[in-house]
Amino acid sequence: MAKTYRWGIIGTGNIATQFATCLKVCDNAVLRAVGSRSQASADAFGDKFDIPTRHATYEGLIDDPEVDVVYVSTPHSLHKENSIACLQAGKPVLSEKPFTLNVSESKEVIAVAKDTGLFLMEGMWTRFFPAIKQVESWIASGAIGEPRMVRCDFGFYMEYGERNRLWDPALGGGSLLDVGIYPINLASIAFKDAPETIQGAAHISEQGIDEQAAFVLGYSGGRLATLSSAVRAQSDWNAYIYGETGMIKIHECFWRPHAATLIPREGEPTTFDEPLESIGFEHEIREVMRCLDAGLTECPTMPHSRTLEVMGTMDALRNQWGLKYPGE
Repeated sequence: MAKTYRWGIIGTGNIATQFATCLKVCDNAVLRAVGSRSQASADAFGDKFDIPTRHATYEGLIDDPEVDVVYVSTPHSLHKENSIACLQAGKPVLSEKPFTLNVSESKEVIAVAKDTGLFLMEGMWTRFFPAIKQVESWIASGAIGEPRMVRCDFGFYMEYGERNRLWDPALGGGSLLDVGIYPINLASIAFKDAPETIQGAAHISEQGIDEQAAFVLGYSGGRLATLSSAVRAQSDWNAYIYGETGMIKIHECFWRPHAATLIPREGEPTTFDEPLESIGFEHEIREVMRCLDAGLTECPTMPHSRTLEVMGTMDALRNQWGLKYPGE
């Protein structure tokens, strides 16, 4: 990369903290500014990461002329608003998953990106890990024959908390948008296709969020993905891709993997294992900067079409469950 990119971050929560940590290991990346909803929060975050400019509003960060590219890490319900504001201010955007609350909002943001000619990408970090690249290589080489089934679960247990965004439907809380999006993306990675049939069931809490859900996605030719998500039940965080002549296991944690094993029907297993350099965001950060260097407006690894595919799948599941977020 020939250029150093000055990054700005909107939001100061846990994901923003992890992202800022990873920026430090990326050459040609400088964390220039942070925007929060209060000066105290912006200053505390800025002190932690030695950020020179701290804005007490999101608008201040968006309008900062010293920022080249923005990472949006606010609650799900603000992604559309924040991303559009950045694009309209001339800033390329990396927006944390889920891209927006629903596919309609996603299309609005993508339309603005096309109108402005600016780079825009959903921050689905799983797609950029070397272990996932190896999995894709195994599949492409025919190492397991045609992939026929994907089995994947992402569940964890969290106590009820009134102030936690996961329990707030107004913030897009629940398991599907927060963690169910990862199994759905893995099926998309394995099959490189959109599902033809979508069936699911969920337990909706008193707060109006999906505490746990299970879903089966059907693809052309009889291919199937059996997936689940939960914020009130712990799963093992492994993932499996079953093919005609073998299988692939993606080791814990499959959404942030460092290892995967190819297990052929005949022959010895082969394990790919590459320790993480940092928390994991470094891979997508570098990809964004490569795309900007190349003058791209979409990332080939995570194009807008994949974002719309996954958002559409999640919309279909919520429609089955009768689950709507306030304002939809």
